[in-house]
Amino acid sequence: MLTKNEKEKYMRLAIEQAHIAKSYGEVPIGCVIVHEGEVIGQGYNRRETDRETSAHAEMMAILEANHLLGNWRLENCQLFVTLEPCTMCAGAIVLARIPEVYFAASDSKSGMGGSIFNLMNVKELNHQTAVESGILEEECSILLKDFFKALRQKKK
Repeated sequence: MLTKNEKEKYMRLAIEQAHIAKSYGEVPIGCVIVHEGEVIGQGYNRRETDRETSAHAEMMAILEANHLLGNWRLENCQLFVTLEPCTMCAGAIVLARIPEVYFAASDSKSGMGGSIFNLMNVKELNHQTAVESGILEEECSILLKDFFKALRQKKK
């Protein structure tokens, strides 16, 4: 069980990734994956840059962690992400067998960690993931709101 300080430490690393995304004009979402206290995967939203539907922060971090561990299974790992995972990312988390997910801001339009549905905790699936929300939520929510506010102003 991670302490509050550990959760915030890793979420701050995810926030650093979100700032990288923002610097490229991407939606500021960041993710890190931790295994035995070490970051083994990190990623940020790259959909516009890569022009790929699947280039979400979680997907980038999962790919990096897979390569580092040399395994598609990410058992005994924790995933930290600044925004609640979408359907695709929640599905990948389940398929990767990640046991714990921590997210900051909820997503009322596409969140699959409990806002719309908790895809990561469907008992009929072969793997369930424990989900905790709200870690540094205000900071991440402000980052996203400010990004979209600036984007709307730029379009005017």
